Amino acid sequence: MRKYDYKNKWKELLTPDIVMMLTKIHECKGQQNLFIEQKAETLTHLLETAKIQSTEASNKIEGIFTSNERLNLLVKEKTTPKNRNEEEIAGYRNVLATIHENHDYIPIQPTYLLQLHRDLYKFSGLSIGGSYKNANNVITETSSDGTKRLRFKPVDSWETAESIENLCTAFDEVMNEKKSDALIIIPMFILDFLSIHPFNDGNGRMSRLLTLLLLYRAGYIVGKYISIESIIEKSKETYYEVLEQSSEDWHEEKNNYEPFVRYMLGVIVSAYRDFQDKVDILSIKGITKAKRVAQVVKDTLGKITKQEIANKCPDISMITIQRTLVELTNSNEIIKIGGGRYTSYTWNRENNK
Repeated sequence: MRKYDYKNKWKELLTPDIVMMLTKIHECKGQQNLFIEQKAETLTHLLETAKIQSTEASNKIEGIFTSNERLNLLVKEKTTPKNRNEEEIAGYRNVLATIHENHDYIPIQPTYLLQLHRDLYKFSGLSIGGSYKNANNVITETSSDGTKRLRFKPVDSWETAESIENLCTAFDEVMNEKKSDALIIIPMFILDFLSIHPFNDGNGRMSRLLTLLLLYRAGYIVGKYISIESIIEKSKETYYEVLEQSSEDWHEEKNNYEPFVRYMLGVIVSAYRDFQDKVDILSIKGITKAKRVAQVVKDTLGKITKQEIANKCPDISMITIQRTLVELTNSNEIIKIGGGRYTSYTWNRENNK
């Protein structure tokens, strides 16, 4: 059975580019904590928006959808699930809320992982929730022409419980020593969790929930305000590529964690950049919402969509954004590009020199 040698292997990943990303994240963490302490009330809209985006994106990766209207109602607990997809969305919402509110009190132990998985299926009534897989599973990839190929063969079902026990023990041991960088250990743990693939279903969603849990416990709470799952969903092809690269020769304990670690650090850096951008916009005092919308378009090099503006200004209603864009277009301050769902806008720099 595989051993999880985090104490020695993490140092091998301290390449120049990874060290540079670690330094950037450490700096951002300090700035994040200072802002949250001073202006926590300003972040309410970011927090609510991130909950919706995270729930949508993590389920979307697994092909689980519902309408935007139903998604908003489900995340805000203003309706009950109508079908299997919505049951799984509601389950994710609940586990996400548990992690947001109780991360300091959820140890990385098999019992708690099973409880989180149980809650993921709270609304479905399926017996698989909270239990390890009862049959061997494989990870396959379906190409555009419909053909499938074997991407990875996880551990057999009979050794799953012991593998998760060993995984959690190794993680606790290395973290308790306080000699390693959690930002490297966390993606190593997630890669190994996915390689074990301990459940019949829900492994991908659990891995993303565990990523948030581990980051929060280490003090990196940017995922509460910026959807890390959404960043992964937008780059899911790369996500799957690095997973495959880092899991090669995993059973022989010769796999290379570096591609997946580098990718996840890039996701975290991106989240902190988004956080800073949105904080800067939310912190602007003494100007109207319409002027803030105009400033967002002006500060964007290139074009931006209405939805992207809404993501940057979660406290401004879509009606206000739409009205402002019409007014700015009519006054020739911005240029409207395309139409319908493909409409975007750019600042008219020739007219505003």
